[in-house]
Parts: sequence; C-alpha cells; structure tokens
Amino acid sequence: MTFPAVGVSPAAAPAVNLPGWAKELVDAYESNSASQFLIYGNVEDRIVIPGPPARIGSLTDFLLETLLPGFDVVLSYDLGNGVRVEKGGQTFAKWPTAKSGTEVSKQPRAAIEFLTHYFRYSANLARLNRESVQIACLVKGVGMIAPPLRGGMDYDLGAIVTLIRDWAADGALADHPLATFLVAENLNDVHPLLTRNPRAHQAQISLPSPADLTAAFSVLSDRYPKPLAGGGQTAETVAGALAGATLAAAEKLIKEKHHAAQELTASDLAGIKKEIVEADCRGLIEFVESKKTLDAISGADAIKAWLRQDIALWEKGDVAALPKGYLLCGPVGTGKSFTVECLAGEAGVPVVKFGNFRDKWVGSTEGNLERIFRLLRALGRCYVFIDEADQSLGKRESGGDSGVSGRVYSMIAEEMGSSESRGRIIWVLASSRPDLIEVDLKRPGRVDVKIPLLPTSDARESFDLIRFLCRSRGIEISPDNFDALAPKVPLLLTPGAAETIAVKTYRLMRTKSIEPAAALSECLDQYRPPVALETIETQIRLAVAEASDPSFVPPAFSSFLKP
Repeated sequence: MTFPAVGVSPAAAPAVNLPGWAKELVDAYESNSASQFLIYGNVEDRIVIPGPPARIGSLTDFLLETLLPGFDVVLSYDLGNGVRVEKGGQTFAKWPTAKSGTEVSKQPRAAIEFLTHYFRYSANLARLNRESVQIACLVKGVGMIAPPLRGGMDYDLGAIVTLIRDWAADGALADHPLATFLVAENLNDVHPLLTRNPRAHQAQISLPSPADLTAAFSVLSDRYPKPLAGGGQTAETVAGALAGATLAAAEKLIKEKHHAAQELTASDLAGIKKEIVEADCRGLIEFVESKKTLDAISGADAIKAWLRQDIALWEKGDVAALPKGYLLCGPVGTGKSFTVECLAGEAGVPVVKFGNFRDKWVGSTEGNLERIFRLLRALGRCYVFIDEADQSLGKRESGGDSGVSGRVYSMIAEEMGSSESRGRIIWVLASSRPDLIEVDLKRPGRVDVKIPLLPTSDARESFDLIRFLCRSRGIEISPDNFDALAPKVPLLLTPGAAETIAVKTYRLMRTKSIEPAAALSECLDQYRPPVALETIETQIRLAVAEASDPSFVPPAFSSFLKP
C-alpha cells in the first residue's frame, strides 16, 4: 500500500518536504506495518502546508492536502460536526446506506458503527473484485469520543473502542487500502485500549522548532511583510527568540504587528516570549526571566562556586559533567526560590515554574503534564523549578485519589531521567522536608547535586546577613556596630527572617526618623523567631544529611551529621 499523495515514497517526491512525524506515517503505511495512526501532541496548532504555493493551515488541512489527496474517499468525524465527507462524495454516495446514516452520525457509537459498516462494505466489494476504493478517515478529538473509563462499566464506550481497534486489527480491513487517523492532544485523554494497540502507530507532533518557525515566517512575510521589514530582526532571529511558542501564537503576533504597521524589535522579543508561552500553557506554568545573579546571595561561597562551575560547563556544551538536576533543601525561609532566580540570572536562561497542573477531572492532570513536557522539550536551555517538591511530585504508591499521584510520580520521574534532556533542561527541586521525596526521584541521573541552604551559625554571620539585606534598601549599618548589637543578634537566622528585620528597620527609620543602628537595635529587641527552634533544627539535620558534597556544609553544622 502507498500514500497516493506522495507516490511510492517521500524520497520519490523531493518537492514535498514532509515533517518528521508525517514521514513516520508514510513509512508505516507503505511498509504495511500500520494502517491506523494515533496523532497526538501539538495537534491544535497551525502548520506549514507545502506548496506551491506554501501556506499556513490546520492539521486537517495538512493531512487532506499533503498526505490524502490521492485517496478516493476521505471522511472525518468529530462530536460537533458528525460524519463529514471531505472528499469523494459521489463515490461515497454509491453506498446504499450513505444517506440514512447522516441523521445519527453525531452520536459517537452510532457514528463509529456507521463508519465501520462502510469500511466493511468497501472491503467486501474489493474482495469480490467489483470495486476497490481507497479510504481515509480522520477522527478528531478522539479523547472525547473514546476517553479513559471513568469507573464502572460503560458498554457504549466499550463498543466504540472495540470497533475502532477493529479498523486496524480486522483482517479484511487491514488488507484493504484503509488509513484511519485518531487525533488527540494528550495520550492520557484517550482510552488505554487505543493508546496501547500494537497495531496502531503513534506519531507525536512537537511544538515547532526554530527551523519550523523560520519556515512559517518565510510564508507569512509574503502577506504580512511589515514586522520583518526592518528593526534589525530576521526570520531566523525572531524564530530563535520565540522557541517554545506555538506557530499559531507566532502567526498572531506577526498579524497584529503588521496591522499596526510596526516592525519587530529586540525589545519587543524580550517580553513577548513570556506572554506567548504562558498564554499557550493556560496557567500551567509560570515563565520567569531573572536579572539577579549569584552575587545577590550573601555567603554560601562553596555553593556559589560549584554552581558557577556548572554554568561554565553548560555554556561550553560540556554536558557529560553537567548535572541533570539539583535538590535545594533546608529550613523554611532559607531562600530556595531566590537562589533559583539568581542561578537563572547568572546562567542567562529562563526558569519554568510549575503551576497548579492538578485537575479534578479524570485524566486531566496527566494531560496537563503532557502539555508541560512538550513545552519544556521545545524551549531549549532552561531550569525547571518545582517548589515544595515533597508535595508536588506525588508518590510511587498512593491511595484516595484513584492513583493520580502515582501516575504523576511516574510521568515526572520518566521525564527527569530522560537522557535526551541532558544539556537542555536542569531540574531544580526545593523542599524543607527532603526526606518525604521518593528516593527514586533523588537518585543520581535525576538529581545529581543536593545543596543544603542553611541559616546562620553565629552572631557575626547573622549580623552580616542583616547588613547585606539592609544595604539593598539603601540602609548602611556600620560594621563598628557589631559589638554593641551582638548580644541581641539571633542565631540560626534565615534570609527570610533577616529580610523581615531589614524591612522593619527601614520602616522605623522612616516613621520615627531615627538612625539606622538605633532602628536595628529596636527591631532586634522585638524580634521573635518565626519558626520553633525544634523545627529549625530538624530541618537543618535533614538538609545536612542530603548534602552531596561535604564542602556545602559549614563547619558549625558538622555536628548535625552525627546521629
């Protein structure tokens, strides 16, 4: 069997430049290894349809115009439109049942039975040597037609899934020139009997690469030339800056700029990517670009030196020695989130922070994670930050949530351990209770470097931390004040607590018009630890126990290593 649109093989039609996923479909169909294709991923995006002339269209347009124009009959089905004849209406009308089926064609089971009846009718005609009709069928939004079972037994759903599997497994249909396409955004939205069907070929459409975006801009510039007409921006530079965005979002940007008669500039691109990516992900992630550096962190010289060495390796592309992930652990308020921002600013790469990807609907949580992972693979170099990792990452075994936490755990563990992401994605987990994170998630190959972020260990260190944070607010505390203030300076002071002292010092200076040292002295008199000492010590002990390098642990805390 061959795809009539591209002849005997893609190589025989060099004028048609097919994307990788489409070449997969052609190879699988022509080798007779598969006739059913589950297309998932970035299926709702726009796509470049090869010409001449090339244009931008939907996935359905691409399939109809690029892969399927040689088929005699092309049908499609979705919940809203029912069964539609996309091509070959006269041939399809020869089927005696064709007209009577249109009235029930929107109901899933009736529609699938209707399509199956036609496929078998055509296959039987071909076996009788009466007529051979090449048929293609697109089932759009298959996750709404054949979703995962939501408890109990659903006989209609079972019938639908069984019939769709038969399109690939039934001997008569498999031998007939029939190609069926099941389209879904997320695999987790589709019934597992379809996603695990060994006779169906899965093809993932990724977010567009910079090369894909460049090709799209070349097509768009003919009709919308103004944005790329000047401003120092070429299609290649804009595509590189928008990596991780959908083609639809990029197309919208070009159209809006053209309508406003504006050229794209470097300053435009600095903020546009954040807006586009966050809009595409519908609140599932927060995209953070930081201008802070590791110099904004007081102390922690050994840790900062290690992180800078990793950044230097990253910049050189020496990924063999680069960690897949970090675990930042320590008491609450020790600046784990702040450290990530400083790390990203130092490296000059964005931070992707997970939002609330959990959903109450069955399968939605897993689908949201699929969408996030597609974005991460397209972004290029970035840090992925998961705060409160002991709560967010799920557990290998969990009860009371229909296994959602276990599936979340498995999906994140698989993604963190992927060798394909080394050198592009560095995972950063943060937790004050690292002992509650599953051991498999903390192992080398997922998290290679474990960094304890600890509070101050003596009065001088606490005083220097307070001075450092006061200086960032324009308050200068002289080092000569240490001797007088030392008895009041708290030990085991976290950056979060010290920040509170610095803010209050600033406030007293403005409200009482007193000198900085006097304001600080009054604040220290009123200071109360925000966290109980027992809790702080427990979290210090946990963080020190996790440390992957002895140099990360200050000598004052070496006693916490002892049982």
